[in-house]
Amino acid sequence: MEATLPSLKITYPTGAEKWILIITAISCAILELIDTTVVNVSLREISGSIGATTTEIAWVITAYAISNVIIIPLTSMLSDLFGRKTYFTASVIIFTFSSLMCGLSTNLWMLVFWRFVQGLGGGGLLSTAQSIIFGAFPPEKMGTAGAIFGMGIILGPTFGPALGGFITDNFSWHWIFFVNIPIGIVAAILAWTYVTDMDGAKKPRKIDWWGIIFLIMAVGSIQFVLEEGTSKDWFESDEIITFSVIAIVGLIAFIYRELSIDYAAVNIRLYKNYNLAMGSLMNFMLGLLLFGTVFIFPLFAQISLGWTATQTGAFMIPSALCSGISMPIVAKLLSKGKNPKGIIIIGIAITFIFLVIMSFSSPDSSQNDFYFPFVLRGVGLAFMMSPILSLAVTGLRGKDMAQAIGLSNMIRQLGGAVGIALINVFLIHKNADIRGSMLGYITDYSGASTERISMITQNYVSKGYSFDDAQALAYKSMEGILFKQQALVSYDQGFLMVGFAILICIPIVLLIRYKKGVVAKPITDH
Repeated sequence: MEATLPSLKITYPTGAEKWILIITAISCAILELIDTTVVNVSLREISGSIGATTTEIAWVITAYAISNVIIIPLTSMLSDLFGRKTYFTASVIIFTFSSLMCGLSTNLWMLVFWRFVQGLGGGGLLSTAQSIIFGAFPPEKMGTAGAIFGMGIILGPTFGPALGGFITDNFSWHWIFFVNIPIGIVAAILAWTYVTDMDGAKKPRKIDWWGIIFLIMAVGSIQFVLEEGTSKDWFESDEIITFSVIAIVGLIAFIYRELSIDYAAVNIRLYKNYNLAMGSLMNFMLGLLLFGTVFIFPLFAQISLGWTATQTGAFMIPSALCSGISMPIVAKLLSKGKNPKGIIIIGIAITFIFLVIMSFSSPDSSQNDFYFPFVLRGVGLAFMMSPILSLAVTGLRGKDMAQAIGLSNMIRQLGGAVGIALINVFLIHKNADIRGSMLGYITDYSGASTERISMITQNYVSKGYSFDDAQALAYKSMEGILFKQQALVSYDQGFLMVGFAILICIPIVLLIRYKKGVVAKPITDH
């Protein structure tokens, strides 16, 4: 294995071949990440088209997320089994074909099935793409590799809602899947032409079937609980309790199995690498921040400020572009030997300022009020992401790096799911509390509320409504005003909660070990 053979000469791609390889890999990663969020803004149109309820249509997202998080940690083993070139190309083809079938689906469960298959292909793309990019650079250029892959991680979830909103508003929901097909065909050709098998990779002598089964039980159940918990009222539901028990049993069995055999499907012994363990914690928080803010802002903008889906999605693009501009700057700082811990802490501080500013939003807030905070978000994410990605795999090469990348991506995806679940729970409880507080001021004894209801009633009377109808409409209008106000305050407090959660990262960053000019020792499988 390459990581245990320091005398083995490692060759890196050069020139045009190197950049075609990197562009192919990052394009596939962005395509996969776009598809994690592109469907979200189109669910209403899809449910109307195929006759599904609001609860049922959520499975279109859940199926993709579950298969994604199951396959990601297995990508290293599958790359060894089939060869990285074959596995990556096959993942592109599976992703592209299932995109076609998703677009052609005529009922809910056909669409859910093909979304599950699409997630299997997409999960293979994400981690293999990262290992291809990191493997194209020598250890001293890990910062550059992290910056390139980091751009994909930020651009994918950010462009997804904008692309989904634009396509749904101007064409039909089927095209959010059909648009993947030409890109996938080109990517498959380039992957087969330029991707190579990993140096020193060996086929596993045995396949760890029990490890794979326990992994599917554990992470599949965890993802299901996180995705469906809110809609099923968490542990009030027998279904959620059952899957929680399966997740715990599966996780314990998986860890015991992988530590007790020498041909593990997922090499969790790599967590002996202290920085990988710390990097995984940071990746978890990164997922919470990245997916959490992408989840909360569209709700805030559309419910409290009345923006359209396309308008909301398009607004988030400049933030992603700021990240894209900042990533090369961060890579330059890292290549000059700047302490990555300091860079990460700067990123945390900038991101915290963004979230604090967002927590002061009001009903009068406009797009102009959010441009500066979202510039801060883009820069902050860039300063956090690139050093975290490179620090976590420092000292790992070949198969070890591929395994570590798979584990890091799984942790980040689960962090995103946990973040969305926690924010959902927080918003539901806050909405109830704030509504109860606000209702106390809307009574017959409140001069301000009776005056407002009287004004609205007179407005409807002047438009030709009877007094009783006008009064009923006035009460409905007050209900709408109350809902917008309670939602606004809830989202403001939600932004602040995420901000304080990010500050928890600072002690974790300080625990990361870093010595200038010293590369961490590789971890062996034994």
